[in-house]
Amino acid sequence: MLVLSEFVVRSYLTVWRLPSAPGLLVAGFAGRLPSAMVPLALLLMVQQQTASYAVAGLAAATYGIAMAAMAPVLGRLADRRSPRPVLLAQAAAYPLLLALLVAVVLGGAPTPALVAASAVAGAGTPLVSGTVRALWSRVDPRVRTTAFALDATATELVFVAGPTVVAALAVLAAPAWAVGVAGVLATAGALGIATSAAMRSWVPVALPERRSPLATVLAPGMPRVLLSGAALMVGFGALEVAIPAFADAAGSPGMSGVLLALWSLGSVAGGLWFGARVVSASLPRQYRWLLLGVTIGLAPLTAAESPWVLGALLFLGGTAIAPTLTVQSSLVGTIAPRHATTEAFTWLSTMATGASAIGAALGGALIESSAGVSGSLLLALAGAALAVVATLVPGRRRQPLPQPVAV
Repeated sequence: MLVLSEFVVRSYLTVWRLPSAPGLLVAGFAGRLPSAMVPLALLLMVQQQTASYAVAGLAAATYGIAMAAMAPVLGRLADRRSPRPVLLAQAAAYPLLLALLVAVVLGGAPTPALVAASAVAGAGTPLVSGTVRALWSRVDPRVRTTAFALDATATELVFVAGPTVVAALAVLAAPAWAVGVAGVLATAGALGIATSAAMRSWVPVALPERRSPLATVLAPGMPRVLLSGAALMVGFGALEVAIPAFADAAGSPGMSGVLLALWSLGSVAGGLWFGARVVSASLPRQYRWLLLGVTIGLAPLTAAESPWVLGALLFLGGTAIAPTLTVQSSLVGTIAPRHATTEAFTWLSTMATGASAIGAALGGALIESSAGVSGSLLLALAGAALAVVATLVPGRRRQPLPQPVAV
């Protein structure tokens, strides 16, 4: 066990010692936190101000949709020259947009104004996730999987730490303070990435003369990755609403946060373990088998009868999530056109956000129906199973192009 631990540590130290790795990891974590903080803080802030969960949910959903819809547009813009000017502009504008959003909410503006301000703020969210993944796709192929594993693990921690910070600030101060902290973190993260050595060495690739708006999405291999990822995220969205509902039905509503944290911590553990492995199988085969592992991990959830049993199953099943997302990122980095790596990763983020929201809505509807919590858990299982099926659909193939080493 000690030898295994030392091997894992050495693997991650290899990535950490890359010239730009510490900055990318720290700035990427800080810059991603607002994605997990602002929607929740906005929900709480609007609900307190309007006493309406419907209006609060509409504002939070609008923010998320605008963020997801704008990301590929900004990704394409970043690929034309460099993500740096996009990040610098967003670092300056985003805190102002959040300040405007807080002013509109606390000023008692009508619902259309709340929705409009939420949309503008969401659209201005810094392009951190897509940029960081695009930069990781340019590292030495020998450590790329480990780098993506660290990135996936950091993303899981974001969705543990972000809501925790919001909850603490909402209790100790007010939700508006959480929005303010998110603005500071977003600016720091965007500036850290924009000024990193990896960004300074970014060399854009010449764009084709004629390029369809969907050229990146339709690149050979991308549709299968996006479709399988969307199916998986529909399942995860359903599970995210099923877990609190399960805890509430069991008479322990306070356990919902613990259960969600156990799920994420299982993913963190699996991601750290997987990132230190050397796997000889091809990326598509790894991706298919890991999706199958996620499916198997979700299967026993419907049999859980207590929150603690569910928590143990979530932790064990969660160990396959970060490895799956790691290989998914590696696949996108390999098959994306070299002139559109940032845009490709933003499409991946957009897909995840939209599909998760759909899954949450469907899961909520099932919980309110005769299917109950079990129906939402079965939807989560079905989404993962459909993701496996999507990887079996034949598609166009092309020989992967070598990626430049820049970090």
